[in-house]
Amino acid sequence: MKKLFIYCLGLILFIASCEDNKNKAVNESKASSKTEIDSSKVLRQEQKKSEEKPKDTIKITDENVVEFLSAYGKENPEDKVIIHTRFGDIEIQLFKDTPLHRANFIYLVKHHYFDDTFFHRVVPNFIIQGGNSDLVSTPKKRTKIGPNYRLPAEIVPGRVHEYGTVSGAKEYRENPDNKSAPYEFFIFLGPKTSTTHLNGKYTIFGKVIKGMNVVEEISKVEVDGEDWPLTNIYISAKVVK
Repeated sequence: MKKLFIYCLGLILFIASCEDNKNKAVNESKASSKTEIDSSKVLRQEQKKSEEKPKDTIKITDENVVEFLSAYGKENPEDKVIIHTRFGDIEIQLFKDTPLHRANFIYLVKHHYFDDTFFHRVVPNFIIQGGNSDLVSTPKKRTKIGPNYRLPAEIVPGRVHEYGTVSGAKEYRENPDNKSAPYEFFIFLGPKTSTTHLNGKYTIFGKVIKGMNVVEEISKVEVDGEDWPLTNIYISAKVVK
């Protein structure tokens, strides 16, 4: 009888041990599966983050400017911008056949570059030029976007400067290819007789479609010996939806 009791007790312990091992194996399998799923999820998240690097963290350079703005232009097809001033609003139509200049202008507007810059150069009966200032914020914004890039010329044959055209400003030094300075633009007012040194050398990328009366008012302000208005003409800009 004693032997039978010992035998039964041993059998019970053996079965319990097998059940424990089974449960342990199942739990370990579940844990392993969960770890694999979690690891896969983390990997996908990391890949997604690397693939979705925000465009505004990429500095524009002479080396990447064409690729960057070509891609940006496809994703951002807008072609109208409003410039706000204390004299009123100026609405600009951007030309689609100067795609790099259009994309660059839209990019700068959407990244608020022009906000708190000035119409900093005014030449009566000729041009008003905007996109610069003597504030510390302006060079900081340029440094963030890309301090040294220039835009390849997009000079359309037969297109000339006329009343209300918008062109890219240009650096004269070491610029045989007539590349535009990306941050500044000018609106032309002057007679066509004064465009000899402009036509074919500056990219015309837009035209004022509303607000030339505002441009005229700005062109009449008092300026110093370097054509800088005595009272700053602040501007801000937004894309027309």
